[in-house]
Amino acid sequence: MSGIASDLELNCEGLNCPLPILKTKKAIDNLQSGQVLKMIATDPGSVNDMASWAKRTGNDLIEHTEDGGKHIFYIKKK
Repeated sequence: MSGIASDLELNCEGLNCPLPILKTKKAIDNLQSGQVLKMIATDPGSVNDMASWAKRTGNDLIEHTEDGGKHIFYIKKK
């Protein structure tokens, strides 16, 4: 269990690319700079997708963990 506090949690379990990225973008757009989004996905492709999306958009992928097929991402809005 991560000790990172999140301002918003987004559940993308069961969704395949590109939906987790699209929903993450929409959620991040609603946050203030410096706030943290916790996104949970089950699509293994989301690991590479989230890393490249964060790099491309300038948002900070603080942490990624995997627990029983669930990928948990913490993204800080730039």
